[in-house]
Amino acid sequence: MSDRLEVATTVLLGLAVVATAWSSYQATRWHGEQAKAASQTNAIRIQAARAQGLAEAETEVDVTTFAQWVNAYARDDADLAAFYFERFRQEFRPAVKAWIATRPLKDPDAPLSPFAMPNYRLAATADATRLDTEAQASAAMVERDIQRASNYVLGVVLFAVALFFAGMTTKLKAPRLQRITLSLGWVVFACTAIWMATSPVSISV
Repeated sequence: MSDRLEVATTVLLGLAVVATAWSSYQATRWHGEQAKAASQTNAIRIQAARAQGLAEAETEVDVTTFAQWVNAYARDDADLAAFYFERFRQEFRPAVKAWIATRPLKDPDAPLSPFAMPNYRLAATADATRLDTEAQASAAMVERDIQRASNYVLGVVLFAVALFFAGMTTKLKAPRLQRITLSLGWVVFACTAIWMATSPVSISV
C-alpha cells in the first residue's frame, strides 16, 4: 500500500471510530430524552384524567340539584326552589339564570335545560381540555426523540460500514481495489458525517 493510501486509511479509521462513539453517545442521550418526555406525558395524562373526573362529578352534582330545583320551580314552590337554588354551585348559577330568562315553561323554543346553555362552563372541563392538548404536544416530543435516537443508531451503523471499508483496504493487495474500497469508505463516512452534523445534539449537564 502506498504512503498516501495508508495515511488516508488511517485517518478514515480514526475519524470513523470517533464518529461511531459520538453517534452511540447521542443515541443514548436521545433515548434518555425520550424516556423523560414519556414520563412527562404520562403525568399530564393523569392530571387530565383527574380533571375530567372532577368535571363529570361536578356535572352529576349539577344535574341532581337541578332536578330537585326544577320540580319546585315547576310547582311554583318559591321557598323550596330558593332552597335548592342557594345550593347550586357558583359555576352553575349563571347558566340557570340565563335559562330562566328564556321562559322555558312558556316558550317552546327555549333550551331544554341550563346544560344546553353556552353559560354552562366548567373550569375542570377547560383544564381537562388544556391538559389533553399538552399531553398531545408532549407525546409528539416523545415521537420526535425516538426518531432522533433512531437516526443516531443508523449513523452508528453507517460509520461501522465506513470502518469496514477502511479495514478491507488494508487487506487488499491490488492498488486499484484499495483505492476503490477506500473511496467507498470515505463517501459513506462523509455523507453520514454531514447528516449527523445537521442533526440535533443532546448534551448531558
